[in-house]
Amino acid sequence: MEKNRRYILADRPVGMPDETHLKLEEVEIPEPGPNEVLLKTRYLSLDPYMRGRMNDTASYATPLQLGDVMTGEAVSEVVTSNQPDLKPGDLVMGRTGWQTYSVTTPENLTRIDPSLAPPSAWLGVIGMPGFTAYVGLLEFGKPKAGETVVVSAASGAVGQVVGQIAKMKGCRVVGVAGAEDKCRHVVDQYGFDACVNYKDEDFPEQLKAACPDGIDVYFENVGGKVFDAVMTLVNNFARIPVCGRIAHYNQTSLPEGPDRLIPFMGQILIKRLMFRGFIQSDHSELLPAFRQDMAQWLRDGTVSYQEDVVEGIENALTAFQGLLQGRNRGKLVVKVS
Repeated sequence: MEKNRRYILADRPVGMPDETHLKLEEVEIPEPGPNEVLLKTRYLSLDPYMRGRMNDTASYATPLQLGDVMTGEAVSEVVTSNQPDLKPGDLVMGRTGWQTYSVTTPENLTRIDPSLAPPSAWLGVIGMPGFTAYVGLLEFGKPKAGETVVVSAASGAVGQVVGQIAKMKGCRVVGVAGAEDKCRHVVDQYGFDACVNYKDEDFPEQLKAACPDGIDVYFENVGGKVFDAVMTLVNNFARIPVCGRIAHYNQTSLPEGPDRLIPFMGQILIKRLMFRGFIQSDHSELLPAFRQDMAQWLRDGTVSYQEDVVEGIENALTAFQGLLQGRNRGKLVVKVS
């Protein structure tokens, strides 16, 4: 008989998570109770934030406990329903985790419309990553025509959308990515004006050449050497929406000195910089406008996107490790069934 295959947090990682931390196990398929639905996972989203959920530290979301199913958003098909508003065959999206089957209640789910975008895209361009780009850039980056916008992790799920929206606003858009093919892709497919490979030895010089008028908006996804190079080029009154810092997620110790906090704080003051950390879920009132805008942009071809689809839940951990190392190309999803 078919089983429910799921990953549980077996131990807390220090550095890169592996199979000793995320354990794949087989258990019985759960039975739905009153007002519950049984779901079969179709697509599972893999996202950088998941690494933080594995740590037992204070954050904007409650960390996983040992033995919990690994958190994650998925598009699923209703198999059995004890709720009149959902019927077998309906497609829904919810935070049901890294597993092939799940049971939940309707208030934890969003019905998706495959006529607006394919099911997997509801985990990417028209889902949480796309909404993250929309909120971070428009609410906190506030780009103006003629300004220069720099996007780190430019070919990723969030970065690819940030750059395309910034182009709609009339900005010069410069991407930063970790491979030549990624840089070519964002320029050729998404219309970025330039893209720089941060792994090149002369990356700071290349970034400066790509931003002759300085940087007005920096959409921060990475941290590390990219952030250091950007901070030498920011203009007065630059805005820096802070979405992520993937370069640091597997750090096991603080970087070597000297301590640069004092000069950094001085630069914030002297240049009147605006840093704003944000979490897209704090801005749910903007979700209807985002869905309407993004659906139109997808229909008319204003926005395009790339997906990196991995087959089989048994490959989720390896794919997640690759995501943390920058091996994916576009939005990373696992095709579970």
